[in-house]
Amino acid sequence: MRFVIIGAGRVGFRTARVIANEGHDAVIIENDHDKVEKARAEGFEVIEGDGASEEVLVDAGLDDVDAVGALTGDLNVNFAACMVANAHGCRTVLRIDEDYRENIYRKYADEVDEIVYPERLGAIGAKNALLGGNVTAIADLAENLQVVQFTVTEDAPMQGYTVTELELPSGSRLLGFGKKDGALGLPLPDDTLEVGDRIAVLAEFDALDDVRQILVGEEPSRASGVN
Repeated sequence: MRFVIIGAGRVGFRTARVIANEGHDAVIIENDHDKVEKARAEGFEVIEGDGASEEVLVDAGLDDVDAVGALTGDLNVNFAACMVANAHGCRTVLRIDEDYRENIYRKYADEVDEIVYPERLGAIGAKNALLGGNVTAIADLAENLQVVQFTVTEDAPMQGYTVTELELPSGSRLLGFGKKDGALGLPLPDDTLEVGDRIAVLAEFDALDDVRQILVGEEPSRASGVN
């Protein structure tokens, strides 16, 4: 696949590296000369120019790419680039910073295919490192909504129960189930919860402690702070 990445800063450059390491092609657009030279030194195809310019985007082969990632630190540039990419039939990914209000997220979400919040994603990684053990935050979907993976322990009250018998608290929903050594997939009614099995749950923050108590068995006071 071929992608256009706008911005060779911390987020854009790392994204381009990941794409390249997975065997895809990435064209970077960047207007800072030093960053352009750095990216070229690592072997990337780079166009020096304004990522919000349709002319520059077309020069990057916009009509022949699978998606455009507008990943600069400037929301106006990112949004303008996504609108141009939309007009050319590309999938669009817009970077937005964490200091914007939730209503701004929703406004832009209607105009692009995907919004990414680098600061929030970084916070999830740090949070998982702090939590450790049997609780893994997968994604923050909103300010009060999170996808979390729990690993069943010997202390879990629901150990030995089937998925059908599993009763989660209000404000939560079962999304996926995986055996200890298997892949996470859709839960089946007869799946039995055993030690080491993994369960993905969509939950409001206020319900997470109760879900954890059911699936892991830890007291909220000992494992607070998922959200």
